[in-house]
Amino acid sequence: MADGFTKNAHRYDPYKNFKFRVILDEQPVLGVSKVGSLRRTTEVVTHRSGGDNSRDYKSPGRSTFDAITMERGITHDREFERWANLVHPYGGDAGMDLVNYKKNLTLEVMNERGQVAFRYFLYGCWVSEFTAMPDLDANANAVAIESLKIEIEGWERDPDTKEPDESADVPLG
Repeated sequence: MADGFTKNAHRYDPYKNFKFRVILDEQPVLGVSKVGSLRRTTEVVTHRSGGDNSRDYKSPGRSTFDAITMERGITHDREFERWANLVHPYGGDAGMDLVNYKKNLTLEVMNERGQVAFRYFLYGCWVSEFTAMPDLDANANAVAIESLKIEIEGWERDPDTKEPDESADVPLG
């Protein structure tokens, strides 16, 4: 266990960052090629004791959860665009969907065999930026990417997702 793996004691290298999937409305989002890091920051509240003003005491204050970005190649799947349009669409305030604009997402990180190694639940997510079309350049040799900036009210790691048994058969489907 010194290397961080209990079921897979043969494993020495950590998980890679290129196998993952995003689940929105209980469906995997197709083609997501990049997801920003999950980061939480807690403010520090500094105070002093009346009898000892020579040093500061520190305690935790408010925690904030940084927004993440998601990128994927442009396809005819309009799920990102539909979600982004729930917040202040071109039609104006009357078109905003106050009931459905926040969604919960699931982020799954997988091992090289495609077994889920980590699962994170992302709560109260909504789109604050949507890039429908990147800069176009006829001299470039690149995929056209659409992107979302997603605000998050909080996230947590799924405690029920355990280290996968890498010697077991991988279920199909």
